[in-house]
Amino acid sequence: MTTAAGATSRARKVWNPDAGEEAAAVLRRLCVQPWLIGGRDDEHIAAVRRNATGIRDILSRLGWVLVVERDLVRLRKSPPVRRAAWATDGPAPLTCSWFFLLVAAAESLPPKCSIAHLVTAARAAAADADIATTGDIAERRAIVQALKMLDERGVVTPEDGDVDGFIRDEDAPVLLAVHHTRLVHVIANFGPGDPRDDTGSWLTALECESDPARRMRRKLVDDTLVHVTDLDESEADWLSRRVRADDGAQIAAGFGLHLERRAEGAAFIVPEQGFRHARELGDHPFPVPGTVGHAALLLCDYAGEVGTQSGAPGPGWRGLTEHDVLAHLSVLIDRYAAGKGGWSVDLAAEPATLAEHVAALLEALGVLGRREDALRTWWFSPATGRWPAPASTPARSITGRDDSASGTDSDGPQQQLSLESTS
Repeated sequence: MTTAAGATSRARKVWNPDAGEEAAAVLRRLCVQPWLIGGRDDEHIAAVRRNATGIRDILSRLGWVLVVERDLVRLRKSPPVRRAAWATDGPAPLTCSWFFLLVAAAESLPPKCSIAHLVTAARAAAADADIATTGDIAERRAIVQALKMLDERGVVTPEDGDVDGFIRDEDAPVLLAVHHTRLVHVIANFGPGDPRDDTGSWLTALECESDPARRMRRKLVDDTLVHVTDLDESEADWLSRRVRADDGAQIAAGFGLHLERRAEGAAFIVPEQGFRHARELGDHPFPVPGTVGHAALLLCDYAGEVGTQSGAPGPGWRGLTEHDVLAHLSVLIDRYAAGKGGWSVDLAAEPATLAEHVAALLEALGVLGRREDALRTWWFSPATGRWPAPASTPARSITGRDDSASGTDSDGPQQQLSLESTS
């Protein structure tokens, strides 16, 4: 193109997402629920069909595949970012083993079978793979939990009987339906080689995405926020040049989100009208009610006030030694644990345990990094300053309910996107 001044320039090719509000809502739904099953999610499946072109256009920018069948929609996405944080709250290893053993066994079974028949076939599959089985109650609980995970995905579903009854009785009369056409969609990503040879390297290869632009788009969609301090040179270059221009901002718009870019990093922000319940934000919404959520907010506020910046991993990070963390939690326990509606008695009695729960919550969000130095410093992300400190009232009066786990509804501000999903 020739400008009026005679200079020649090349027009930048701008990608514009072809999706509206309905498509954006469905995209957000798919990120936290990659399986939509006919008979359960018909409304969302219909929305996917109406917006399939625009949805696929956006997902193609991430390298993700959308499978749309008669009674199934499956988003095949890359593994969750920050593997260690996801694994902390993920299923137990024994449950994961039985999940895949049951999948391997179900493939050769008829569409209707008993739970005993399926488990017998899975134990045979375990023997073929040199995996020891015990038949004890821990194993039976893992099997039941794995079956519930398969039921959530619509792969193996109970037709009659109580699956929990298998824990007490392996001959419990439970009839299962095996949906063979959905079995092929269980594994979204295949890695090269045998994971038993070098599991860590196999997982790294599975997560590898060579294109920095695609890698950054996935991080912004799949994680709470992206810190500049965590990026390599090519990722930092993409963040500086393309996140606001013809790439990152357009992806955010496609999901109905807002891009927030600061010197410390970037995040996709969920507008308040974009969700009704905290659980719609993903596996780790924040703020959350309860003792742990309240303590986390107060500790973030304390770090913002007195935390050191000396030796920080990046601009805006604040550090507290573990000793200071425990000391301040003890002060907070004295202030908030007493009386009706106060903090959880069990957690108040064990400040170290409360500290671990708080750390797990903030690490799952990606806003806390603990350094294994002599002082065991807790580094709080600049993002922890975005939430206002809660009022000086007990946890129950803030949340309207007693101590509870994350994922419950919240009346507090929910601006941060938290789309960390299972696949």
